[in-house]
Amino acid sequence: MNCGQPRYGGILRLYGPGSMDHLDPACAYYMLGGQIIRLFARQLFTYRPVADLRDPSAVTPVPDVAEAVPTVDNGGISADHTRYTIRLRPGVYWDTDPPREVTARDFVRGFKRMTNPVLRAGGIGYFTSTIRGMAEYCDAYDAAITSAEPTAAELAAFQNSHEIAGIRAVDDRTIVFDLIRPAVDFLHILALHVASAAPVEYDEVLPDSAEFRRRVRSNGPYRVTHYVHGESVRLARNPVWRKASDPVRQQYLDGVAVTMEVATPQQVGEVIDSGRADLSWASPITEPYDVPPTDPGNDLGYALNPYLVFNLLSPNADRAMSKLKVRQAVAYAINKAAIAEIYHDLEAGTVMLPGHTAIPPGNDGHVDFNLYPTPGDRGDPERCRALLAEAGYPDGLTLTAVHRDVDANPEVARSYATDLEKGGISVRLVALGHAEYYQFLRDPANARAGAWDISAPSWTPDWFGPNGRTYVQPMFQTNTSRGTSNYGGYSNPEVDRLIEKALGATDRARATELWHQVDVHVMRDAAIVPILVHAPTIPHRKGRRVRNAIAMPTVDRWFDLSNLWLEESA
Repeated sequence: MNCGQPRYGGILRLYGPGSMDHLDPACAYYMLGGQIIRLFARQLFTYRPVADLRDPSAVTPVPDVAEAVPTVDNGGISADHTRYTIRLRPGVYWDTDPPREVTARDFVRGFKRMTNPVLRAGGIGYFTSTIRGMAEYCDAYDAAITSAEPTAAELAAFQNSHEIAGIRAVDDRTIVFDLIRPAVDFLHILALHVASAAPVEYDEVLPDSAEFRRRVRSNGPYRVTHYVHGESVRLARNPVWRKASDPVRQQYLDGVAVTMEVATPQQVGEVIDSGRADLSWASPITEPYDVPPTDPGNDLGYALNPYLVFNLLSPNADRAMSKLKVRQAVAYAINKAAIAEIYHDLEAGTVMLPGHTAIPPGNDGHVDFNLYPTPGDRGDPERCRALLAEAGYPDGLTLTAVHRDVDANPEVARSYATDLEKGGISVRLVALGHAEYYQFLRDPANARAGAWDISAPSWTPDWFGPNGRTYVQPMFQTNTSRGTSNYGGYSNPEVDRLIEKALGATDRARATELWHQVDVHVMRDAAIVPILVHAPTIPHRKGRRVRNAIAMPTVDRWFDLSNLWLEESA
C-alpha cells in the first residue's frame, strides 16, 4: 500500500531469533534470507511488490536484469518453446573497483556455481530437469571433484573448462537457454534467487565460505558491509546502483541492520513496540487484531507449516523409519488440532487448517483427500499402537526428533512428542539453533548416521501459479546430494517417473492431474505427515516508522525491504 510520498534516509532495523541459511545466492534456498539477497543480488526476472494478492501480477515474473519478457512474437521463445533468447538491460553494475557492467557470462557463471558439489543449490532439480545438459554437468562436476575439501581453485578450474550444453552467452548482453522440453514455469525458475548473476571474483572463494562473506559483491541497491552467521548482517547503499536500470527496487534507506538473537515472539514484539526495532526477523509477530484475519489471497498457494518428515535412511531401532507401518502409526498418532491451537494462542494471524495432503490447497495438483483420518484431527493413539505391533514393535520404540529452538517450534515438538508417547513411541528431543537447523537437515550424512529420525520443518512454494513441482520435486524426487530438500532420503521409482511425466506435460490440466497422482503415492508411502497448512501471508508487526511495507509471498510472506521507507531517519 502507498503511504504518502517516499522519504529517503534512515537505517531499517530488524530483530529476531532466525538466521539466513546461506548468504551466497548459489547455496541459499530459504526465503527468510531471500529478503536480504533481494537487496544485493539480481536475477534475469523477479517479482514486483503488489499489495493485493488477488492481483495475478503479484506472482507473475517481470524483467529484472532482462530487458523484456521473452515471447514467441518478440523472438525470445522458439516456436517449439524449447529455446529462450534473453537480452540483458544495460547499466547494471557490480560494486567492484572500478565498477564493471553485469554480463551474460556472469549469469552463466551463476548457473555453474549452483551445481557445485560442496554446497549445491537446494532447488537444483528445477534446473537439471529443465535445462539441457545441466544434469550431466552436475554429474561431471561430482566426478571431477574427488577431494573431501576442494579448494576454490579446483572448483573454478572445472567451471571454466566445462560448459552447460543448454546455457551459453552469445555476447555480453545475450544469453540463450535450450530446454529439455517446454516448461510453462521457466521464468519462475529463472526468478529464484539461486539463479543470480555471479562476478568473476567468486572464482576465488569457496561457496558461502567466510572468505565469500567478506568479499560478496552487489549489483542491487544495497551491499553487504558486515555479516556474522547467525548473529548479524548489515547493508549500506550501493553507490553504483542506478534506479534507471532497476525496474523493481528502490533505494530509499541508508541501510539495513539485522540483529539475530534468541528471543521469544513476545520479546520481539516488545522490542518493536518500544521503537528499538522496526520489523521482526524470522519471528511471526503479528499486528493486533480482534477477529482473525481472512485469507488475503483467495487460496493462493498455501504452505505446509509444519509437516513431519521421516528419516528413511536412519539405522535406529532396526531401521524403524524405513518401515511403512511405523510411519503410518506416527501419521495416525499426531494431534493436529492441538498444534493448531498452539499457533492460535500465539495469535499467528493467518488462516490455518489441518493438513492431509503433500500438496496443500491453492497449489497445482491439490485435491482434498485424507488417508489417515482421526476424529477431529486429534489423533488415534490406539491405531498407532496396533500398527506398531504389526510392524514388529509391540513394546514400542524410541525416536530422536530434532527441532528449532525458536518461536513455537519447541512447543510444537513437545506436542507431537506427547502424542507419540500416547501411542507407544518415546521421543528424545534435540534442539538446534535456527542457524544450524536447515543446514543439519540438508546434509544426508546426518540422516545416514541416524542423528535424527523425525523433524517438523515447514515448506512454502517457491512460486505460485503453475507450481505443482514446487512441492513434489524438491521434497520427494530422489536426491541424496548435500544441500537436498528431500531431507529424509525418500525414493520411489514410480514417483520419480510420474514427476518426469508431469514435467513433460504441455497441458497444465494434465500436469495438475499427474502432480495429484504423485501426492497420492507420497501419502500412501507416508513419506511425511502434513500437520498444518497456512495461507501465504500474515499481518506482520511494523514499527511506527515503517511505510509502504508490502508482504511478498515469493519471499515467504516477509516484506519487500527494497521498496519500503521510514517516516524519519534515525
